[in-house]
Amino acid sequence: MKRFFVSIFVALCAVSCHRSQINIDSVASPKGTEVFKPDWDSIARYYEFPEWFTDGKFGIFIHWGVYAVPAFGNEWYAHGMYKKDSPEFKHHVATYGEHTQFGYKDFIPMFKAEKFDADEWAALFKAAGAKYVVPVAEHHDGFSMYDSDLNEWNSVKMGPHKDIVGLLKQAVEKEGLVFGLSSHRAEHWWYFNEGMHYPSDVRDGNISMYGPRLEGKLSHEFARDWLAHTYELVNKYQPSLIWFDWTVNDSIYVPYFNRFMAYYYNNAIDWGKKVVVNTKQGYPTNIQVWDLERGKSGNMMKFPWQTDTSVGKKSWGYIENEENKTPQQIVHDLIDIVSKNGNLLLNIGPRPDGTITDEQREILLKIGEWLAVNGEAIYGTRCWKRAGEGDAQPTQGSFTDNTATQYTSRDMRFTVKGTDMYITALSWNDTAHVTVTSLTPDVIGDAKITAVSMLGSDEKIEWEQTDGGLILSFPKKRPCDFAYSFKVSFDKLPGEKLASEAVNETMKYGQ
Repeated sequence: MKRFFVSIFVALCAVSCHRSQINIDSVASPKGTEVFKPDWDSIARYYEFPEWFTDGKFGIFIHWGVYAVPAFGNEWYAHGMYKKDSPEFKHHVATYGEHTQFGYKDFIPMFKAEKFDADEWAALFKAAGAKYVVPVAEHHDGFSMYDSDLNEWNSVKMGPHKDIVGLLKQAVEKEGLVFGLSSHRAEHWWYFNEGMHYPSDVRDGNISMYGPRLEGKLSHEFARDWLAHTYELVNKYQPSLIWFDWTVNDSIYVPYFNRFMAYYYNNAIDWGKKVVVNTKQGYPTNIQVWDLERGKSGNMMKFPWQTDTSVGKKSWGYIENEENKTPQQIVHDLIDIVSKNGNLLLNIGPRPDGTITDEQREILLKIGEWLAVNGEAIYGTRCWKRAGEGDAQPTQGSFTDNTATQYTSRDMRFTVKGTDMYITALSWNDTAHVTVTSLTPDVIGDAKITAVSMLGSDEKIEWEQTDGGLILSFPKKRPCDFAYSFKVSFDKLPGEKLASEAVNETMKYGQ
């Protein structure tokens, strides 16, 4: 027992010594613009959400890394494989042997990315209708998918021997899409600590990829390490968006994260860019974008927000026997999210060789086909006074979107652009008409309808204003496979007397 605790102490000391060598100031770029200060009031005073984000509505997330090699369980395999009695632990021992003989680091040579083609990926994402692309720069496992000067465990020195993030940035921007990235390093300090409880390669303090392996509490030392690595990403790749997982709301991280936001926003001014930060909780929603994992907001929000979810129901990274959502379910969620002032960041998980599965590829292309017809009701739109109407109660809150909501044509979502209102029916109506009960004469007021059409259809759309609402007829032929967008043009936008349903949650997730 004494030897066990001594080995842990030695390992942690070795890791700590390695971490302390990183100097934040040496990583930071020379001082330029200093509009933003590292506090919420200063940031709120000057920050504006960029139009590319509020107009774009739809992005692609990419979870790709060493965890794609075992392709078992989910992208948290690196943590689970060291947790005794877990399915990943049992699978690992049965498939690869004991953890002293084959650890997570030993998957790296098997992660070759030999068929990776950044240009092919970028073309697919554009065909899917995405406006921005966010690859994972580093997951919790501590393996950097970019050319890092601070982390020797990276995709240039090992595994693929390619700067994956750099290649994607070049290809994505060549297609005219906006490039972002995500960092999950904030969780790295504890991610491998289960392997410290018994003989495993995690107890080897020379393997810096496994992090400090801390128990219980984040240290300021690691928070400084995190900040230095985040500065490096900003400096090297100038992303227009940076996404973070949940742990950045830890009280120890908060002052460092505020420094990061000020640094990032100030650098963006010098780059001539407008940028976005995404966090799940802990920061005001008027200085960055609140992100909701695998779920949707039940309310229309005053400030832009985002759902991050995956095509796959089981994992964010590639696994065998994945169960994928249907294109219809994803499109329905996109419509609902956009009607409430949100964006959808949709994830795929490529294979370790760099190919995207046929099923996930086809799902993206089906989404793109729908957006090619109905994108006018999505891109560049804003919320109306209310998000929509209908009988179905869609799921809301985190980790709720694996189950598809069953909609009828009475379920509609609203968006507006100028004096045009888009009314998207989430199902087809074989009885040939639907009544928009939100558009009663008192709501429309003195606004006049100048034209009515359905996107993708050349057929004339019959309509009638009644006391019960606006009746719209469906064309005889469906213009697409699911969800159908009426375009109602007015001489001025209706609803002046209608109170907005938008919820101001500036501080709800920031306290």
